[in-house]
Amino acid sequence: MKLLDKNVIITGGNQGFGLAVAQAYLKEGANVLICARDEEKLIKSLEYLDKFRFNTSNLFSIKVDISKPEDNKKLVEFAILKFRNIDILVANAGVYGPKGSIEDVDWEEWSNAIDINLKGTVLTCKEVLPFMKKQKFGKIIILSGGGATKAMPFLSAYAVSKAAVVRFGDTLSEEVKDFNIDVNSIAPGPLNTRLLDEILKSGPEKVGKFFYEQSLKQKETGGAPLEKGAELCVYLGSKDSDGITGKLISAIWDPWQDFKEYKEDLMKSDIYTLKRIIPEDRDMNWPLK
Repeated sequence: MKLLDKNVIITGGNQGFGLAVAQAYLKEGANVLICARDEEKLIKSLEYLDKFRFNTSNLFSIKVDISKPEDNKKLVEFAILKFRNIDILVANAGVYGPKGSIEDVDWEEWSNAIDINLKGTVLTCKEVLPFMKKQKFGKIIILSGGGATKAMPFLSAYAVSKAAVVRFGDTLSEEVKDFNIDVNSIAPGPLNTRLLDEILKSGPEKVGKFFYEQSLKQKETGGAPLEKGAELCVYLGSKDSDGITGKLISAIWDPWQDFKEYKEDLMKSDIYTLKRIIPEDRDMNWPLK
């Protein structure tokens, strides 16, 4: 088992991708704590997840709102009480936020999406880091999304926050590399979860014709398998990925299963990161014609 006796916190673990990650971690022998804002869904999720639990694994849940500093403190205190230490954080909780052009969306809703997706991720990391630094080990996995690598018109809060968490992840990876803490962001692919249902419910008038039609097609074809992204989370939580840090990895498109074979070269390169591409010869006259 790849994660036997490892202790993990999964935010937003009561549904969708977070639930799939919790299931995969339990199958690999991890002790899992899921959190979310909806207590009723948390209870149902615990009942569902219990059948995947390895016989020595522990499974817990706690109701928290990760956008609130005091709730993040409560979350980590609860984890330490139950586990004594924290090995892995999967910062999965997130929302799309308001849909529509920037001049039309409600500013409070826009700001709230930033509070959850960006500030919430940072706050949870901030709370777990002292414990990971003390044990000189940790794995932090941050959920990116399509908004990190491309423009997403009419979903600006989501796009801005997801790009920001990726930059936070690679920045944090540099801050904590001397403590044997690996920090990576992942893109699980287009998933058929509640977020997709939100887009379809909003309609083309709110999210744009192109993205709406793209989402309809995704609904029909099934989207990316939840299991594929969950496998990547298992890999990044396991010793197989030790030393791989500061990357943005696509569960669907990137050959992460083979990263171990060329880890040294990988960590010397800007590949699988958000970086500006510049010409090798900076004396060239740009733009080219």
